[in-house]
Amino acid sequence: MIKVNNVIKEMETLAPICLKEDFDNVGLMVGDRNKEVKKVLLALDCTLKVIEEAKDENVDLIITHHPLIFRKPSSITTDTLQGKKIIELIKNDISLYASHTNLDSVENGLNHTIVSILGFNDSIILEKNNRDDSAGLGRLVSLDEEISLEELVSKIKGALNISNLRVVKGKDKVSKIAIINGSGQDFIAKAVSKGADCIITGDTTYHFASDYKEMGINILDVGHFASEHVTFFNVMERLKEKFSDVEFITSKVEEDPFSFY
Repeated sequence: MIKVNNVIKEMETLAPICLKEDFDNVGLMVGDRNKEVKKVLLALDCTLKVIEEAKDENVDLIITHHPLIFRKPSSITTDTLQGKKIIELIKNDISLYASHTNLDSVENGLNHTIVSILGFNDSIILEKNNRDDSAGLGRLVSLDEEISLEELVSKIKGALNISNLRVVKGKDKVSKIAIINGSGQDFIAKAVSKGADCIITGDTTYHFASDYKEMGINILDVGHFASEHVTFFNVMERLKEKFSDVEFITSKVEEDPFSFY
């Protein structure tokens, strides 16, 4: 019989807790470690829609990338969105586990995997994890030959299955790319200091865009969701391989909170 704790052990072999960033909260958010697991739902976020989907699908465990609980809540009531989610999970005996910056950072995790999804081969770590030199956030790709910014944009759209992205055009050609899934704005300065002339990430704000454009640096903001959605499910294939007796399904209801008109 497979239990929640068996799945947790494999998740923490895949992405050790020690690799998480200090601000982060990962691990079992809600649930019983000894509960039997027959069906797992994978999703980026634990939204109310995802919880309803889990209930409809008779799921025992939800595994998300983003934690439902970042900080200790002062109360758990239906007065808050977070409280509603926690109560729904408990009422329906659904466990919730999150693997976030540790899954980003680890070798063969999200930061590593998005490089190959985008069609690149070799990369180096942008900022190494202080507990493991083989792990870290962000990747740097040096191209053998320059490519046009337009060609790179087209490549990204196809690989991430998106129809648009925000482009900060600092120059026409690209030779060294920094790739940081999620909110990578804090790593842009470091990437530029290491010679990157193009940053692929999400959640870039106006003043960063304006300043780096003046500096001749390209930023391709694909959005937080798009930078992690395909990549998360790709990485989780490694977990599926460990449990032939457990059914894994990917969420069909979650969506990017941003729409473009």
